[in-house]
Order: sequence, then C-alpha cells, then structure tokens
Amino acid sequence: MSEEPALPLYHTSLGGPEMTVARFWREIPQRYNLVGTKCEVCGDVFFPPRAICPHCRRDGKIVPCQCSGKGKVMTYSVLSAASDQFSALKPYVLAIIELEEGTRVTSHLICEPEDVHIGMPVKSVFRVLDREGSDGIIHYGTKFVPDL
Repeated sequence: MSEEPALPLYHTSLGGPEMTVARFWREIPQRYNLVGTKCEVCGDVFFPPRAICPHCRRDGKIVPCQCSGKGKVMTYSVLSAASDQFSALKPYVLAIIELEEGTRVTSHLICEPEDVHIGMPVKSVFRVLDREGSDGIIHYGTKFVPDL
C-alpha cells in the first residue's frame, strides 16, 4: 500500500499552492526593488508604475524599469509631531527625492534633521516600515539614506 504524497503547507482546493502573506508582499516589485515603468517612445520613467504614458497615450510603449535607487533631495520637511506609530522616530525627515531616472518619490530619509539639505545625494535602503504589535506582521520597504 503506497502513501499519498504530503500536501504543501498551504494548499488550495484547486490543487495549487496558496500564496502566503510574506510571499505576496515580496512579489510586489515596486515595494522592495524600486521597479517602475518606462515609456520607450518618450523615455519618461514612472514610479509607482503606470500602465499608460500620460504624454504619449496610446502611442507609448510601457516596459518595466529597474530604478537605480540613487537620487537627490528636491525638498523635505522635518516632522516633530507624529502619530503613535511614528512617535519613536520624531523628529524625522520626509523628503521628495528625484531618482537618477528622473521620477520623484516621497520617502522617509534616515538622517539627522540638521544634516539634510536640498540637493543632498541619497540612496535607497531596505528597512522596516511598520510592525503590527510585538507578535504581528513586520512590513518592509524602501527608505533613503545619505549617499556619502
């Protein structure tokens, strides 16, 4: 008598593996890898990704684009009042960063508030964004640090 093969830890009634929460978040390329899109017609890069180029419209050809993660601070704010979720970070810097590819992103900039300045070179890093309590899910994502 042969035994049936063991089912995967996560299994759907359709016979295939079910996606875990951790795998779901890992497979969102823009969350962890700064993957945007680029219009091959005009060359504009978009982050977060777009399905249609706002300039070329239907004539545009949108393809995935891996952003370098390097850029410069265009503007910033130092936040000294924060919700409970961010109270341990205050004061902290929220910046608009122009990536080398030309697109801009808003992100937490990890540095002392007195050290940040317009035009400061920065690079992306992978960090904890949030925790759901001491036993809950940890959310990771992209933040920026000075590129010295």
